[in-house]
Amino acid sequence: MQNIVIQGNLVTLRTRRQEDTPVLYELIYGTDNPEWKQYDAPYFPLKHVSYEVFETQWNSDLESGRFPSDLLIEVQGQTIGLVTFYWEHEPSRWLEAGIIIYDPLHWSGGYGTEALSLWVDCLFRHLDIARVGITTWSGNPRMMRCAEKIGMRLEGRMRKCRYYNGVYYDSIRMGVLREEWEERTASSEPSCVGQSIK
Repeated sequence: MQNIVIQGNLVTLRTRRQEDTPVLYELIYGTDNPEWKQYDAPYFPLKHVSYEVFETQWNSDLESGRFPSDLLIEVQGQTIGLVTFYWEHEPSRWLEAGIIIYDPLHWSGGYGTEALSLWVDCLFRHLDIARVGITTWSGNPRMMRCAEKIGMRLEGRMRKCRYYNGVYYDSIRMGVLREEWEERTASSEPSCVGQSIK
């Protein structure tokens, strides 16, 4: 993968390396019923895999020269989560981004907001796309606030289509267009003090 390092005021985003695998495995599978999973689509169960399978899956693309579909989020050298993207439909350039911070101690401290902002900026800089979106659910108001803070708008609410623990929740789509992002970032202080791709 291309080597990317983006330095913000609170967080650093960077490309995964093979030596990051044990840390990521521990963050994802190190706790039974982890708290982060209560907000990250808990209606889809977390399927435990062995370390060997995880290592094979996560490191299969390290030698490719492509733009990475995820970056680590670090705070003072400690990995706290990931930003990601996937193609909802690549031929029509429909891209969805995501973010997860595993440790609750790093929730509500501005880390996620800055990380998502840096990531959206990176995606617009390096991919030929007109929009970046996120998909979440109404049981994750923190994610909705994070997206709103960086300029994303509510684009769709599918009502009562997620049934979880006896309650119906809405599916939420939010997004920002390239021209909206450029207008917003042109009128504000840059949130990124350094970005490099090697």
